[in-house]
Amino acid sequence: MASFIHQINPVYFWDVNAEVLDEKKSQRLIIERIAVLGNLQEIKAMIKHYGKKEVLKTLCNLNYLDPKTLNFFSLMFHMPKTDFKCYTRKQSTPRHWNY
Repeated sequence: MASFIHQINPVYFWDVNAEVLDEKKSQRLIIERIAVLGNLQEIKAMIKHYGKKEVLKTLCNLNYLDPKTLNFFSLMFHMPKTDFKCYTRKQSTPRHWNY
């Protein structure tokens, strides 16, 4: 059986050597890249591999998720956006030229 990381598109890891990625040590990076760039099949495989609880914990602790990805996972896991660190961080950061 092929390892989980070999089922994922290597293009997602353009800045690292995908051949030496460790599924456990690089868990945060792998979850973030699949969440942002992956398709539904890859997202389901990620949840199956790491478990819903671990994926949700990782996503909730990321400093940044684009609005579309945040909304998708908020709806998917039935979690309010305010439970995600990236949402509360965004709200507390003042924007330039925003009076």
